[in-house]
Amino acid sequence: MEFIHKPNEIVVYDANQKEVAKVTFPSIGEHEVDVNHTVVDDSLKGQGVAGMLMEEVAKDMKETNRKAKLTCSYAVAYFARHPEKKTW
Repeated sequence: MEFIHKPNEIVVYDANQKEVAKVTFPSIGEHEVDVNHTVVDDSLKGQGVAGMLMEEVAKDMKETNRKAKLTCSYAVAYFARHPEKKTW
């Protein structure tokens, strides 16, 4: 599975270039973003894709030296269950 990092979002496309998973994190300050939305297509449900998106967010925050505010309910729950993966 390929995660495409774009400014303030990470996206997964299927073989037909249809967007099948995404997490968005708009800027709310010079070095801070708001992880505000995670969506995974029904075709990928139950495969851990949302969790993989959170790991990609954590990696992005570390690489870009940004902090993340979590307002997406999935992101809040994921990082509460996996505090060791919160790299900011």
